[in-house]
Amino acid sequence: MASKLLIVMANTDPRNGAELGAPIFQATVAAAMEFEVEVICTAAAGLLLKKGVAENLRVKAGSPKSVLDFIVDAHEAGVKFLCCSPNLDLFEMTEADMIPQCSGIVGGAYLIERVMDDDYKVLTY
Repeated sequence: MASKLLIVMANTDPRNGAELGAPIFQATVAAAMEFEVEVICTAAAGLLLKKGVAENLRVKAGSPKSVLDFIVDAHEAGVKFLCCSPNLDLFEMTEADMIPQCSGIVGGAYLIERVMDDDYKVLTY
């Protein structure tokens, strides 16, 4: 059985808060189950790792808890959040623009290596 989970948030649009809850929540649950969990944010989802974005988003309108709060909970449970390198150019960001819960910037080869590794199960959103 795979002991690692890779969640790829590629089609998850930060403008639609309802799309953001499931992948982050599932990452937190998997980490609590002692799986090694990485969440790679790419395409529009890469904006979630930019300072000032996730703290202004809610999964549900009126919720006191921001998307950043969910990311912090997941990170504290052991989830590693990674930003795909093309997002830096796409959204005119630098590493200094990333939230503290972002564990680093990775490229396409990193993603492909994880997907092809038998130790990983992959979920995509």
